[in-house]
Amino acid sequence: MLGYKGRFLFLCIFLSGCATYQSKVERARTLLESHDAEKAIGLLKPLAKEDGKDQLIYIFDYATALQIAGKYKESNQELMAADRMSDRKNYLSVSRFGGSLLFNEEMTQYKGEDYERLLINVMSAINYLMLRDRENALVEVRRLNEKLQYYRLEEKKEYEQNTAALYLSALLWEAEKNWDSAYIDFERTYKRDSNISYIQEDLVRSAIHAGRGDAAKKWSKEFSLGPKPEWRDKDIGELVLIYQQGWGPRKAERPRVVTPYGFVSPGFPMLQPTRTFTRRAKVEVVSEETVPVLSVEETKTIYNVQDTSIKTLEDSYGPLIAKRIAAFIAKKVAANAIDKKNEGLGAVLFFATQIADRADLRQWSTLPETIQVAKLQLKAGKYKVHIRVLFESGQYSGEDMPPIEVEIKPRDKTFLNWRSFR
Repeated sequence: MLGYKGRFLFLCIFLSGCATYQSKVERARTLLESHDAEKAIGLLKPLAKEDGKDQLIYIFDYATALQIAGKYKESNQELMAADRMSDRKNYLSVSRFGGSLLFNEEMTQYKGEDYERLLINVMSAINYLMLRDRENALVEVRRLNEKLQYYRLEEKKEYEQNTAALYLSALLWEAEKNWDSAYIDFERTYKRDSNISYIQEDLVRSAIHAGRGDAAKKWSKEFSLGPKPEWRDKDIGELVLIYQQGWGPRKAERPRVVTPYGFVSPGFPMLQPTRTFTRRAKVEVVSEETVPVLSVEETKTIYNVQDTSIKTLEDSYGPLIAKRIAAFIAKKVAANAIDKKNEGLGAVLFFATQIADRADLRQWSTLPETIQVAKLQLKAGKYKVHIRVLFESGQYSGEDMPPIEVEIKPRDKTFLNWRSFR
């Protein structure tokens, strides 16, 4: 039989090898990649409804699966719950905090990374857009701005504005004929990322509609762009595709370092890019009255979730390193205290807790790599829309959205949402 030292060592190793969050959701991710969102929902729902330290991350992935399935109202209900939970669960119980110091971070209540908390509002805004609830979509943008202000003032974190939220906000103001607010948000988007393909034309158009003559002249001269006839055509509407491309980065443990003194560095997480072959989508519009394709447009990136997530996590390592140093000290103190009563057991404890220590790999794992848009100006009427996903080479990947019928209304915007994974 194992002695008490052996049993304790076995317990520590067992704790370090328990089923992780990543292993529990891998099947759901595979189903989403196969565009079987309903089965993924069936797997994720019981996990999201079970109270526990990992509940928030399951809600994140469950909400995403609901959005992909077109269940936008239900998705928003879950995202609202996640938003509340990420605030309410900003605490650690004494027992879990102690366990995280001695064993691993995954024993603590998950409260979400900063970039995840900010993306809650972006995904909620997309849901409201698809529900044609523009007022609440704008509310989500304002909530995002409030979070950014909180991080800046209270936590001294200078996170950059989310260009997806800014750009979608500008499109919403434009759809509501609030030209001045649209211009302001287009300009803020441009200052944040001047490489967005549509932004130059957006600035000129919105400045003209807002009656900002000086700004319109400035941008027209800078971009060599003049007004277009369709901007004043009362029979023209706009189709806007929101395309969520690929998989966001995946958490992994950083390589550990063994010092000459035998000290093994603790487990630190890092985000690694996920290999995705599809890079953009092509929108093809066919009139119900004619067979030939009337209009074709490829999507343009307005926000890189992957790059922003990686940078935000890297910026948060200071507090994490401090906590892991505290963990190392706690292990040594505990080991020394036990050694005084049971010689040799302290060394076993320290060795076992080093084995059990691992990086916290929990995350919102169903986020896209990028958020892209395509905009097409069309005469009012009914159309069939085909969305085809492209590789980097421009070849079709075969991961297409089934053709759907849309109605374009004059001087209005019609929004579509599509997600690809390959």
